[in-house]
Amino acid sequence: MALINSRSSISQRGRETSPHALGQNSTQRVMSLVIMATIPGLMAQTVFFGWGTLINVIWCSLVAMGCEAAVVSLRKRSVSFYLSDCSALLTGVLLGLALPPFAPWWLSLVAVSFGMVIGKHLYGGLGQNPFNPAMLGYVVVLISFPQEMTTWLPPLGLEGHNNSLTDALFTIFPLGQSVDAISMATPLDVLRENKSLTINELWEANPVFDGMAGRGWMWVNLAYLVSGVFLIWRKVFTWHGPVGMLAAIAIMATLFWSGNGSDSHGSPLFHLLSGATMLGAFFIITDPVSGATSNRGRLIFGAGVGVMVYVIRAWGGYPDGVAFATLLMNMAAPTIDYYTQPRTYGHHKANKGLPKKD
Repeated sequence: MALINSRSSISQRGRETSPHALGQNSTQRVMSLVIMATIPGLMAQTVFFGWGTLINVIWCSLVAMGCEAAVVSLRKRSVSFYLSDCSALLTGVLLGLALPPFAPWWLSLVAVSFGMVIGKHLYGGLGQNPFNPAMLGYVVVLISFPQEMTTWLPPLGLEGHNNSLTDALFTIFPLGQSVDAISMATPLDVLRENKSLTINELWEANPVFDGMAGRGWMWVNLAYLVSGVFLIWRKVFTWHGPVGMLAAIAIMATLFWSGNGSDSHGSPLFHLLSGATMLGAFFIITDPVSGATSNRGRLIFGAGVGVMVYVIRAWGGYPDGVAFATLLMNMAAPTIDYYTQPRTYGHHKANKGLPKKD
């Protein structure tokens, strides 16, 4: 009895003094907050690029949850338990936001299925995947179907594009209608292919350019920026990864900005507010599974993504490089973690307190 009481008192003291804190976050709560935070960006994309983005998000979400349920059933696990954590839903939402608004249904099906089955469950499911599943699915269809993936509809009001829900449905799930005649390249792609016009001439010659980053793109990125700051405020993730990525893009764009000549790669503001910059900074690289784990590691991870995003945009073969940069840094995350391990709680530095050698 004395031994039992002694163990009980030790256990009680351990519970009182152990350096552990219990948080309120759960996987379901975190995933739900991130999904809700995408709503402003989703609304902005729908306003400027039509109903296609919203339809994509719904379709990709259904496919993602279907894949999750199918694989979990094959593994003889509880389907309701795994679907309730909202991780599959988040993957579908992110892919729906990243894909072109009128991407055909089969392309979205391939992207989501590959991301969920190969990118997530092949490695053991949530918490085991070394790569971001959404970006893995995106890269697969980007490489396999470059024409469909690099051509977007112009912002509403240009080239005859109207905000028709019927047109969007019939294009994504084709019933004989096509939007090829009104599709066009994004501002990032137009700038990358420009060889003769100055920036001012390019802005005047191409109606897709408006404001600092192209018509519609600036507001979409600002919407994701506001949502990302909200998530940092709610402590869903820390500021280190997003700040590292955005700072690296800004520094690279400043260093290699050659003014407004025909060889210009664009101003820092252009790169910060165009393409998938803010979506990548706050919703992609902040994935806690495939990214770095320490604060210093997240800063390095984000900076690496930012540098490679700019390199791909300026000199690579694709107009935007968020997906490729994220996957490359996913491979580097274990090495970053190895060299940025924080000091264990209660331990001193290795050389502290040791006598100095003569």
